[in-house]
Amino acid sequence: MQQDDERAALIALLRMGSGWAKIADSVADSGGALTVLEDRLAHEETLFSPVSDRVSQLLDESRRLLDDWSAQGMDVLVFWEDGYPPQLREIHEMPPVVFTRGEHADDRRAIAVVGSRSASPRGQEIAGNIAERLASEKVTVVSGLAVGIDAAAHATALRAGGRTVAVVGTGIDRYYPKDNRALQDEIAERGMLLSQFLPGSAPTRRSFPMRNAVMSGYAAATIVVEAGEHSGARIQARYALKHGRQVIFTKELLANEWARDFQSRPGVHVVASMDELMEVVHEVFAANESPPGQFADWMEPEGPVW
Repeated sequence: MQQDDERAALIALLRMGSGWAKIADSVADSGGALTVLEDRLAHEETLFSPVSDRVSQLLDESRRLLDDWSAQGMDVLVFWEDGYPPQLREIHEMPPVVFTRGEHADDRRAIAVVGSRSASPRGQEIAGNIAERLASEKVTVVSGLAVGIDAAAHATALRAGGRTVAVVGTGIDRYYPKDNRALQDEIAERGMLLSQFLPGSAPTRRSFPMRNAVMSGYAAATIVVEAGEHSGARIQARYALKHGRQVIFTKELLANEWARDFQSRPGVHVVASMDELMEVVHEVFAANESPPGQFADWMEPEGPVW
């Protein structure tokens, strides 16, 4: 019962607002979400009811929401629980709770593949080739379910029989973008959807940079395939470096001024072929002391390096 109260109290705090990082810090420092909720209400005016009544009301509302979400097939993972993705605890932007649909797995061997929504056919081809290679080596392909590069990476990983995780910028029960509805359902069935936002949350300008921060934290490294000056992938590259994650640029990305500015920073790798890209990926996993797995013996075919 105590754990149920703690989970309900955390949901109540998130619904009340005031910043998720602040809420997570407060809960961690105080030793419990229920304590934080009681303290917060004690400092607010309660003209119509005692604090204890207001706490009980909020907990009851949150319990009903948790039951409804579970009935809809969502898993709710709070940051102090064993099932919460441990890699997200390493970042300042750690969401206090994540909502998932699909199969949970040990995704320490996960790489994000991101890029522009308005990707060129060549960019989508490169993203697909990278996702296929990663899938063939049992690497989880992480992306953001946007049209363009993201969709190409997800779809190709699924076709190759690999695992893919979509980190979305809305409530997990919403379809956004609508063009990717079928892809979203397939990922929920064969991979995993993950959201830090309360179910029902609509997309906002702020939610997508927040999504990029969580995607960076979830993955061991980020590959940026094709991204303009104002792309969310640029934001993710910045977050990845902040999180101590490696960032990999395809050489084509250097057509953008922002990528040229980034390329000299520690942790950024510019690669010109699949061989070079996979060498960096292997180094990332070795540095993280992840299980090495059995990497396939392969040769690049004649033709394009990607």
